[in-house]
Amino acid sequence: MLKRHTVWLWIAVVLLLLTGAIHSISLFITPTPGNETERQLLGLMANYKLDMGPGFRPTMGNLLTALSSCFTFLWLLAGLTIAYLLKKKVAPDILRGVVAINLLVLGASFIVNLIFTFLLPIVLTGLCVLFLGAGLIAIPNSSTSDKTGERDH
Repeated sequence: MLKRHTVWLWIAVVLLLLTGAIHSISLFITPTPGNETERQLLGLMANYKLDMGPGFRPTMGNLLTALSSCFTFLWLLAGLTIAYLLKKKVAPDILRGVVAINLLVLGASFIVNLIFTFLLPIVLTGLCVLFLGAGLIAIPNSSTSDKTGERDH
């Protein structure tokens, strides 16, 4: 039978993978301008090359693609790592540490999203952080599970 913390963490894994997958859509679609100002902006983002030092001349579009890719990989890494640890039924103290690290990094990402992005990434990252937090709180202490004679694997 699933323990309470594994339910919270499996929900978080699904949300993490879903967030990564939804964000990856931006890598495959081309925005269409709605007016002349947007057409100029998209043209500059695609064609104007920034001088970033010795031989590096990316466009703003290149930088946004790199940022978007990294955001996708961040969420996929978090989801796959926690899924792997849950599947392997690692000790609660190991799971607690990894979930806490993920919560710290993804919580910071949530704050950045809250300030600089729009509703969909805010909601998705917020739900991920919420369920990771619930899972972290619900992970039993190793000392508690050792005293009762049962390991939460």
